[in-house]
Amino acid sequence: MNEIFPGPALLNASFVRLAAIAALSAVSVAALACENLRMEDGGVVTSVTDGDTVILDDGRVVRMIGTQAPKLPLDRPGFVTWPLAPEAKTALEELALNKPVRLGFGGEEIDRYGRVLAHVFVTTPEGEIWAQQAMVAKGLARVYSFPDNRACLDLLFAAEGRARLGGLGIWTDPYYSIRAADAPGDLIARAGHYELVEGRVVLAEKRGGRVYLNFGRFYKEDFTAVIEAQALRLFAEAGIDPLTLENALLRLRGWVDDRDGPRIEITHPEQLEVLALQ
Repeated sequence: MNEIFPGPALLNASFVRLAAIAALSAVSVAALACENLRMEDGGVVTSVTDGDTVILDDGRVVRMIGTQAPKLPLDRPGFVTWPLAPEAKTALEELALNKPVRLGFGGEEIDRYGRVLAHVFVTTPEGEIWAQQAMVAKGLARVYSFPDNRACLDLLFAAEGRARLGGLGIWTDPYYSIRAADAPGDLIARAGHYELVEGRVVLAEKRGGRVYLNFGRFYKEDFTAVIEAQALRLFAEAGIDPLTLENALLRLRGWVDDRDGPRIEITHPEQLEVLALQ
């Protein structure tokens, strides 16, 4: 019998529990979310840069960790606006602009650009709304995690799954379609893009301190997921052996590159979702 896991399934999360949480209101989810975060007052949101970045009244720029909204050019030469980027910015403005917020920290707190990395909880008359979950639930952001910032992802995966099944927001646009691992030509064309990719692992092997999950017989042409030694330590801490994923049906997320065919580097377990083991 196949087992189906959403989100960070490799961490033994319960599908039923996550689906139930995803069905809660945004206020209810905020009340349950991320109990282990370090919380602090954030002041008031005075500006919204895009669908995952806000500016506070003390001048701090907050990157809403755990999510990636469609991107705007933001003065970057030659950068093309991603589909639904203006809509995502508008939705976040409606949710958070000119409202007080609290910030929750569950990992690295400042990035190399000096931005604050935090979960944002917006104060409303009905209660707090977790901004990340609200944006993902609307289909105006997707889950986007880092090895040094992995808090609260089970709840975000649940919201994303529900939005995707409901065909909300970005999930109706081909730009954000889940790519097929057995179509390497299509994936090569998406090199340099952040993608979700689904397919069955043909071979899982360890070579030179790395684990390779090969999705085809020709590793220099077919799609591959590469797990480096540092990431393997995180898998071991979570009690996960990626070599057991041979023949598993996976959904992966990450930046596609074109070294020895299309590939994604896996830096932490949450980039993998096990859809079926056989």
